[in-house]
Amino acid sequence: MGQDKALLRLDDRPLLQAVAERVAEACGGVTIIGPPEVYGELGFEIIPDLRPGNGPLGGIEAALDLGRADWNVVVACDMPNLTADLVGRLVAAARETPADCVVAVSPGGRREPLCAVYRTSCLPAVRRALALGIRRVSRVLDELQVVHYQLESQEEVVNLNTPQDWLTFRGSERG
Repeated sequence: MGQDKALLRLDDRPLLQAVAERVAEACGGVTIIGPPEVYGELGFEIIPDLRPGNGPLGGIEAALDLGRADWNVVVACDMPNLTADLVGRLVAAARETPADCVVAVSPGGRREPLCAVYRTSCLPAVRRALALGIRRVSRVLDELQVVHYQLESQEEVVNLNTPQDWLTFRGSERG
């Protein structure tokens, strides 16, 4: 992206703040995993990664390590169309299953492991993967009992990974 995508401006506030507000609306609270010195001004609790440099899987480890709840919503900071409704539906699906996690799946069949709800009991599998140098969340999902939550629209889980993604999103927002 060339810059911290969490701090891209969406509706006059950082993208991360907009996403966090939607999660808070659905769940009542939010803890952001990342450097407190970067995100501390956003008005949410910020917890650093336990093992910086391990990408999203390291963030999942930090979130699950808090051990505050059996189920933990994990979403990427770069999902501008994420809604409180979608988060609520994922949480409701999680409460109805004995599985380890509930993962959103796009209409094209792509799993979205950073739009998911994980049980705290997933922590040992996450730690084993990190200890083995595995950083791909999808590899950990292969070891877990996963419920796939089918989405109706790809737009619900749009990710902004490149400057072109950002420009395309901004263009569709105006259109």
